[in-house]
Order: sequence, then C-alpha cells, then structure tokens
Amino acid sequence: MPRTAVRPYLIVKDEEGLFRITVRTTRFNSQGYPLVTANLLEGGFPTLTTARAYVRQQFRAEATDIATK
Repeated sequence: MPRTAVRPYLIVKDEEGLFRITVRTTRFNSQGYPLVTANLLEGGFPTLTTARAYVRQQFRAEATDIATK
C-alpha cells in the first residue's frame, strides 16, 4: 500500500491570533513509511489570505500544496 506525502505548507492560527506558516519536507524510508520534517517560519500574518499569498509568492506553491488548521 503506497503512502502519500503530507502537504508541504501548513498554515495554523496561534494563540495570539496570528497565522503561522510551517514548511514540511517528506521523505520515505526503505519500507515506504513517510518521514516528515517541519520548520516553523519566523513571523506571523494577520489574516489567512495574506499568509496564503505569501506562500504562493515566495515558494511558488499551488493551492493544493497548502493545508490549514
């Protein structure tokens, strides 16, 4: 059964009300199990729309590459 990678960009609202971006990298071990490394970017955004626009502009991400929580 093949395993799928997680979406590479995660946008989450923190306790202060700012939207934070996490960049995730997925690689697979020899058994096909995904190993995910996550790096939280410094700074935050006041709205979800500005956070998404930043990810699309800086990382050239597509809408399907961005996950929200």
